[in-house]
Amino acid sequence: MRVRQIVELFLSKSKWVLFLTGLLQVTFVAMNVTFIAHNRIVPMLITGFMISLIWTINVKRIAIGGWMDRLTYANGVMIGTGLGYFISRYIDNLMT
Repeated sequence: MRVRQIVELFLSKSKWVLFLTGLLQVTFVAMNVTFIAHNRIVPMLITGFMISLIWTINVKRIAIGGWMDRLTYANGVMIGTGLGYFISRYIDNLMT
């Protein structure tokens, strides 16, 4: 991959949208797991709803995308996992 292609990849709006929706979806997944483990019913239900809603947006993009789309999505998911963990721990601590 040449430098110009890499720059274009980072500036691509569609790639950023894919990255951010992956990040957002898995942020809610990680939060949902924490809330289930700590018996937080209302946050569990809200995050479960958000997971499904965001999934309906993502599924078509990933199904018809190429490898760069999949890798972009996977990177968003990776960051979203950590972000969701920290957000849910913060919320859980507020509720105790």
